Amino acid sequence: MHIGLNLIFLVPGETGGMEVAARELIPALIEAAPRGTRFTAFVNREAAAAKDGPWGELLPAVTVPVNARNRVQWVAGEQLLLPRLAASAGVDLLHSLASTAPAHGRFRRVVTVHDLIYARFPEAHAGIRDLGMRVLVPLAVRRSDRVIVDSRSTQRDLVELLGTSAERIDVVPLGIGTVARSEPLPESELRERLRLGERQVALSLSAKRPHKNLLALIGALALIPAERRPLLVLPGYPTEHEAALRARARTAGVEQDVRFLDWLSGEEFEGLWRVAQAFVYPSLYEGFGLPVLEAMARGVPVACSNASSLPEVAGEAALLFDPQDERAIAAALERLLSDRDEGRAEVERLRARGLERAREFTWERTARLTLESYRRALES
Repeated sequence: MHIGLNLIFLVPGETGGMEVAARELIPALIEAAPRGTRFTAFVNREAAAAKDGPWGELLPAVTVPVNARNRVQWVAGEQLLLPRLAASAGVDLLHSLASTAPAHGRFRRVVTVHDLIYARFPEAHAGIRDLGMRVLVPLAVRRSDRVIVDSRSTQRDLVELLGTSAERIDVVPLGIGTVARSEPLPESELRERLRLGERQVALSLSAKRPHKNLLALIGALALIPAERRPLLVLPGYPTEHEAALRARARTAGVEQDVRFLDWLSGEEFEGLWRVAQAFVYPSLYEGFGLPVLEAMARGVPVACSNASSLPEVAGEAALLFDPQDERAIAAALERLLSDRDEGRAEVERLRARGLERAREFTWERTARLTLESYRRALES
């Protein structure tokens, strides 16, 4: 069996969670595959030049001659060049890992669709990207033999919004690997560098986009009395939506209680995880919600939205709240930060449950279920 992996989308350091998933899944796939299975990666020029991934090291790589930062080149390469290159390489099956895929080719096709956010929250992908997703994702789903999704929530979206048969969809949860990738910056130095003072820290890690619901989180923060209010830390690259978030903090009177940070170094990031007393994730829509598992694996108690896939990921290891209810968000945060005996006991229970829950999500399991999807595609 010869498996091709479509990585044309992957620009190292610029592709977010989908890049993390690809880098973690590839070694696990190679390890779990039956004897005699071959893999070939199809990468863009940026990934070929970077030479810092499993493609070319753990498995051979074929360069598709496109620059994936250019959306038009990416699409053209995937639809026109990739089918010919994959056929020339002799692949039996091509797995596209990022929601879009070639519409044709002399091989079986599997596509992973991480979410349908372009349909649920179109403002998240404005302009040509939104238009492209609206065309390319349904096309990939229709033309693929099997469709992999990260959660049952996304499976329901595919059935409801695209009319896909549930029998063609394989639910394959993501895994979580080694979480601490750098030595944490010492707490005293971190607090001084990021201006955290001696306050309790509530961390929320997400892109600053409307569907992440950070406006409601800032509103909830304002409902907590000043003497008990934590410092809310929001790392992540700046977006156009950040201006609205900063304005909300000003008008709510919590401008000094929110830290808007750009991307952090590895040591700063690990240090921040270590000082956080709570992780809060109020998103309105997630295909999976990997940051929830990241927090649990580090022993940080979690409060998160009860929307989309998040209850599937969190199980009984987090406090769930209605993301539309700022008072509910505030109450969950206060429970995690309580210094009363019963509050501390609840936090310890959540911490222990979170560590146990995170251990259930392994890349080995993800690889095994992915290989089962390949088998179904080849037998169809």
